[in-house]
Amino acid sequence: MEAFSSLLEQLYYTSGTKAKAQLIANYIANTPDPDRGWAIAAMAGTLRFDFFKRNTVKNLITEHTDPELFAMSYDYVGEVSETVAHLWPYSEPTDSLPSLTEVVETFSSVSKNKVSETLANYLTIMTPAQRWALLKLGTRGLRIGVSARSIKQILADYGNKDVKEIETLWHAVTPPYTEMLAWLEGDADKPDIENAVTFHPVMLSHPIEDSDIDAFEDNTWQIENKYDGIRVQLAVKSERSATKKTANKNASQSSDEDTPDRALFSRTGDDISHSFPDLLDTVDGNMVLDGELLVIHNLEGGANNATSSQPDVDTFNALQQRLNKKKPSKALQASLPVGLIVYDALVLDGKDLTEKTLKERRHALNKWFQHNKSERLFLSETLSATSPESLRELHAHVCQNRAVEGLMLKRLESKYIPGRPKGQWFKWKRDPLVVDAVMMYAQRGHGKRSSFYSDYTFGAWEDNQLLPIGKAYSGFTDEELKKLDNWVRRNAVGRFGPVREVKKELVLEVAFDAVHPSSRHKSGVALRFPRIHRIRWDKPADEADTLANVKALIES
Repeated sequence: MEAFSSLLEQLYYTSGTKAKAQLIANYIANTPDPDRGWAIAAMAGTLRFDFFKRNTVKNLITEHTDPELFAMSYDYVGEVSETVAHLWPYSEPTDSLPSLTEVVETFSSVSKNKVSETLANYLTIMTPAQRWALLKLGTRGLRIGVSARSIKQILADYGNKDVKEIETLWHAVTPPYTEMLAWLEGDADKPDIENAVTFHPVMLSHPIEDSDIDAFEDNTWQIENKYDGIRVQLAVKSERSATKKTANKNASQSSDEDTPDRALFSRTGDDISHSFPDLLDTVDGNMVLDGELLVIHNLEGGANNATSSQPDVDTFNALQQRLNKKKPSKALQASLPVGLIVYDALVLDGKDLTEKTLKERRHALNKWFQHNKSERLFLSETLSATSPESLRELHAHVCQNRAVEGLMLKRLESKYIPGRPKGQWFKWKRDPLVVDAVMMYAQRGHGKRSSFYSDYTFGAWEDNQLLPIGKAYSGFTDEELKKLDNWVRRNAVGRFGPVREVKKELVLEVAFDAVHPSSRHKSGVALRFPRIHRIRWDKPADEADTLANVKALIES
């Protein structure tokens, strides 16, 4: 734990990417298993459990210190872990701290009613820097300027491998990564993932520019709807045959659970299978499909061929009610059934297609859909445009459908390359909705923004009253943040812990993707992906939009 704490402290105060990478590489080279593997997992965000919740930490510190002192300190520092690390009142440092592995194993096995006591004991024997490391580790809140992608590149460089090899292995191996690290050091064979149902890194697009539209040529691009769902990857290694059914009857229940043959992953590789059993139960084969997860209402008898009727897609608001449900009820699955619009195939009938062109992959998908019936899989519709002018007309037309975000343009000769290769795929999203709202509250940010009031709650008028309609913390420059922070400090009229109430005088032009009815909010609305589009220093607050204006943007 001491070495891990020292690493985090160095990373926190180191700004250069290469310097951070060297620190991590040195740690990996000089730290034994399994500590180094748990550290990799912590930095890459692949620890799949919290040691303790943020509320546990807050409750613990207020039990052992004056709650008002903690509140004032937290308000000044702006970050819970750092506040508690310095404010913890007991100190009995030891030269023999438990290893990182011991800490992980302790918290993964301790009973819930012993978590606070265990945490308190650890905090007491640690220095402030070590406490901070423990608290950030335990709440999975590390923000040290190192992404999962960076960790993979560091591992590839460490083992003199291509980063694509690490990407392929990443979601098939689990912390503390002892087999993978042994392979990287030349002490073992590459981990065998042939039979694993695993995530494959996805190919991403660039926002389209006017120059790309002007250069559009027919017969060069595949054009599709950009649906407003969530991008997912469906991985399946399952064949329903009489032989397999018999084998399954003889296999133990635990064996089946330990070796899943179907999985649904988010675009970042998170396994979200548990939330969508209704989709996974209907698919079989040996394939990895790239597509959009949506609530679809005409599922019965679905896409048994490439020319079948297109799906009846509901809005993102409907899908949102299915997200993050660990065990969705049968009633929820029935009222909001999900399906997959398939955009692409990385593997089909066991064959890797990533080195094939999009044109070839699409041909293979067409053929697969002609011979396979799957009630919840729909092949994406391809659209047509012959010139830049007709492409613009097509974009305007598809954006009339609120289930569609815009268009995707994909080069027909593109291979499936993980990451964001230049000039291969473009996304052309609809123009955002915009309203003028009034800032009501401001809260300090986290990490590098912990000294600034950077999170803003804003409202719209109903009669002479402002009702909150959303919160935003992006869309402005660093220079604008400084001006906003200064305005908040000069115009604060109330305080609620780390939150400041401000004079209802500053108008923010807020952009967002959609607005939905919401019974959870007093205003009755919820905005999707709100961000600050412009700061209207010039506009009087009484000229901001009304709640009626906002509700008028709701589409059925």
